[in-house]
This record gives sequence, structure tokens and C-alpha cells, in this order.
Amino acid sequence: MKKFEKFTGIAAPMPLVNIDTDMIIPKGFLKTIKRTGLGVHAFDEMRYDRAGNEIPDFVLNKPQYRKTEILIAGDNFGCGSSREHAPWALADFGIKVIVSTSFADIFFNNSFKNGMLPIVLPAEQVEVLMKDADRGENARMTVDLEAQEITTSDGQVIKFEVDAFKKHCLLNGLDDIGLTLEKAAAIDSFESQSAQARPWV
Repeated sequence: MKKFEKFTGIAAPMPLVNIDTDMIIPKGFLKTIKRTGLGVHAFDEMRYDRAGNEIPDFVLNKPQYRKTEILIAGDNFGCGSSREHAPWALADFGIKVIVSTSFADIFFNNSFKNGMLPIVLPAEQVEVLMKDADRGENARMTVDLEAQEITTSDGQVIKFEVDAFKKHCLLNGLDDIGLTLEKAAAIDSFESQSAQARPWV
């Protein structure tokens, strides 16, 4: 997993509430077990019509939001079924940060494990960011995980909270496998001692 570093990027406003995992990635795309290639299908039923043509009014189809890295979303983002393909699709699209007043628990935790930062803020602060995102690609926000700050395009700083362990994992690019490999020396030592103590095993 790539390390999460401070960055400045385009934020897209998506004020819909209860955006569920089926809206993020419809069930027809769940056959794959690969984490890549799903970005083109993120929000598929909102992005494309039945003929497969882009719907111009959908926010991520607008020219100024095609390189979005930050989503400013409505309440209860990622609700519905616990499909891990949802964060896979968003990450593959290029999303690094999602801001909302609340997230479904499973989606929230899956996001961290896939290198994305979900941020929970009070409604009034989400509204500030939503209005800033409405300005388009020239209004870029800066997200600093180390300092736990979002800076708007006009310099307003909004602090956010994040679990210390999850922050450590993102900053160091550690998924579950990476965390295990951090203990490789201790594991090797244990196996060596165990082999000597119980050679018959």
C-alpha cells in the first residue's frame, strides 16, 4: 500500500445522503477479486445511461471534477452491503479522502485498509468544505494527515480526528500484510526457538 502523504487536490461536492455501496459499485461488477480496474465503474448507474454514455450532469463527469481526489459527501456514506469492492472502486478512480458527517462502520474501516482516509466532521464544517468544492478545479484543498488538517482554497484550516493506529498505518503504507511483515524478525525468532524446543513438530 502506498504511503499517505500530504497533498493538494480537487474536491468534488456530492451532497447526497445515504450513498450506499451498491451506488458506489453496482453488484454486476463484483465478480472480480482484483483491486484494480473498478474505477471506471465507480458510481456506474449515476455516471452512465443505459447505452453506456456519460451523464453530463453527474459531478464526476464534469470537466472540472474528472481528476477529483477528495469527495465531500452527505451523511451516512458507504452504507448498505459490506462489499470491499466499494473502496476498491473509489481508490482506483483516484479518491484519496472522503469527508462526511458519518460513515457505515464496515466501509469506514475498509477505506483505511485500502489507503483512503475517511474523515468525520460536524455538519457545519462539511458544509464549509462543500461550498469550497462547488468552486471547481481551481479551488483545491490540502489534506495533511500528519497535522490532521484540511486547508480550504481560501486558507481556512479545519482540524480532524483520526485513530492513532489507523493514522500510523496510512502514513507508513501498512495494510494487514505490511503489519504482519513488521513483525517478521519476531516471527522468525519464535519459529527458531520453537523448532529447537519441539523438534518433533
